[in-house]
Amino acid sequence: MAIPSEKDIESPLLQEIEAAGGEGMPSELYDRVARHFPQLTQADREAKYERTLQLIWQNRVQFARNDLVKKGEIDASTRGIWKITERGRARLGVLPSTPSLSPSPLLPTPTPSTIGELLDREKQQIRTQLHELLMNLHPQQFEVFAGKLLESVGFTNIAVTRYVGDGGIDGQGDLEMGVVKVRAAFQVKRWRNNVPPAEINQFRGAIMGEFDQGIFITTSDFSDEAKRTSSRRGAVPIVLINGDRIVNIMLEKGLGVRQEPLSVTRIDEEFFAAFGSTEE
Repeated sequence: MAIPSEKDIESPLLQEIEAAGGEGMPSELYDRVARHFPQLTQADREAKYERTLQLIWQNRVQFARNDLVKKGEIDASTRGIWKITERGRARLGVLPSTPSLSPSPLLPTPTPSTIGELLDREKQQIRTQLHELLMNLHPQQFEVFAGKLLESVGFTNIAVTRYVGDGGIDGQGDLEMGVVKVRAAFQVKRWRNNVPPAEINQFRGAIMGEFDQGIFITTSDFSDEAKRTSSRRGAVPIVLINGDRIVNIMLEKGLGVRQEPLSVTRIDEEFFAAFGSTEE
């Protein structure tokens, strides 16, 4: 297998984004970046991780992109679109596109002034990366992920149904609440557009009489009408989990992320106080 490293992918990825007009969709960039590596065979590009079935090549490009986001060379503000920044262009040796009478130095990305600001910025970048990674999962992989998500919040006996012909139910599980056990079914949508009320009604019809509760999970969000439809009186309640809530659960439960200790150096005031009063 001759799949290049994330570091080797960085410059070709920036070059292809710039060549595409400064921004591009991931699905378009995978093939373009691959052309920079003649040793990368079709078999390499189709190779998958055994456990997740995710394409190794696409995953490698995604992580290269994540590193470039951290360096400020790719703008991650628009979900599903990879944009090169002026810092990324500077790495390629491309002059700023805005004409000027005299060249001016590129302004550096503002540096956080406190540890709190640094952590907030890092957390926002992680949230963006998690959204992207979820959107890059195959729909079948996203169903398996949803099962793990529910397990992380206490569900047991999770079973994912077959991918084709599941009757509108992607999986099921149990949640014990004291002496009560709730039997729930879940459906997932790896979507960018908001889920309409028709999807909620259809899901409720599929689980009526068999389950105590439904859980609808989507990478996007729900329309206002869909939110109202989820809690109709006398009907099976449908819990709604949107993309932001998915990421919140992942961060809270450590699902797909790991916490690393942060070492902060501070002045030991007690040490210097032992010398007595400072000189006037």
